[in-house]
Amino acid sequence: MRDLNYPEEGGTRRTPLPPGYHHLREELPLGHGRAVLTAAGEAITTFRMHRAAGTKIRSDAPRAAPGVHVEVSLGFGPLRLRAPCTVVWTVAEENRVGFGYGARQGHPECGEESFVAELRADGSVWFTVTAFSRPARTITRLGGPLVPVFQRQYVRHLGRTLRRLVNRP
Repeated sequence: MRDLNYPEEGGTRRTPLPPGYHHLREELPLGHGRAVLTAAGEAITTFRMHRAAGTKIRSDAPRAAPGVHVEVSLGFGPLRLRAPCTVVWTVAEENRVGFGYGARQGHPECGEESFVAELRADGSVWFTVTAFSRPARTITRLGGPLVPVFQRQYVRHLGRTLRRLVNRP
């Protein structure tokens, strides 16, 4: 997709992740059973997880699909940090549901991030976030080693939010 700010489109679908980036992979337990997987997949692919976590999301479609433009933003007013992305891949298999999106021009980082729920053989459901990124703007260059720390904390917050969403009575 020509509007991405990095060349390794789909890189979060493969291992190893592309070299020359900060790599992140977090796996967080969500619960057990197909109902949890179904609820998690729905919350992930409709951006409900992001919204429930307090992230502002604008997208040109209600569900993640390749080519869908998404703008993720955090903060308020002039301090709002905007991150334009494009969904580059989706998965909707019997035991895996999710998507990956890539940074577009204007994003504070170069790279890609994926969000996948998986039902494992033991019946447990896990949420996995995989990302590769590096600074693309002055603000993230100045953030230096704090950016990966913030990213990891944000991912854990998403996991806790998703767990809460899928385990509501």
